[in-house]
Amino acid sequence: MSGPGTTGRKLTGRPVGNVTRGTTNPNRMRRVDRWLAGPQAWRLRRAADPLVVDLGYGATPATSVELFERLSAVRPDVRVCGIEIEPERVRAALPLQRPGLSFHVGGFELPVPGRPALVRAFNVLRQYEEADVAGIWRLVQGRLAPGGLFIDGTCDEIGRRVTWVALDAERPLSLSMSVRFGSFDLPSDVAERLPKALIHRNVPGEPIHALMQAMDKAWLECAPLASFGNRQRWQAMCRALRDAGWPVQDGPGRWRLGELTVDWEAVAPLP
Repeated sequence: MSGPGTTGRKLTGRPVGNVTRGTTNPNRMRRVDRWLAGPQAWRLRRAADPLVVDLGYGATPATSVELFERLSAVRPDVRVCGIEIEPERVRAALPLQRPGLSFHVGGFELPVPGRPALVRAFNVLRQYEEADVAGIWRLVQGRLAPGGLFIDGTCDEIGRRVTWVALDAERPLSLSMSVRFGSFDLPSDVAERLPKALIHRNVPGEPIHALMQAMDKAWLECAPLASFGNRQRWQAMCRALRDAGWPVQDGPGRWRLGELTVDWEAVAPLP
């Protein structure tokens, strides 16, 4: 997936960011889209302006089209704007425009009228330096509508291992992980797809490492449930984490999908 990037400074008259690889695949974002159209759907339903931005959609606009179709079921008048910093990628996407779906050249400054209710940037910041993340987060957060949400996430090439940070206009709120059952040996295998803010922090002494270790421990202790399938085992793991004091935000309805969401404060990098 392509994306714009910056160290936090705005480039006058130019998109804020750099051209990156732009690799993408259809249906790659299904897990985060399911979350946006599920427990986060209230944000779009309550929005005065149902504007959604797919930031850095990549070499092909398939994931922007899918986001539009999925969120149209939540809010029929949704407006999805796909943004790419590479003009040729935008030109290639223009034939797919339709009422409610448009494509624009731009970067983290979000060159669209209005304040978005949702901004999704997937596999974008992964290609930047960790030091850039805080400034980029602030830039996008400053463009959100009241009650808006910014999603900074990473996934593998076909969307079987996915993680994302959710932020409102003020602060990071949560870290979510979503996996396809059978795509991992241990839950900590998802660590290779952690967002940029965390991927280099998965080392002893950091909170995210403690979570990965706790997930593996609970997973192994729930091995007797393996005969009932990985779905039951994953749900038992999530329940064990919650019972052990981890601030798990979701419940069985999301666990059964291979999801787990925890408070950001529990995994935030140490200073």
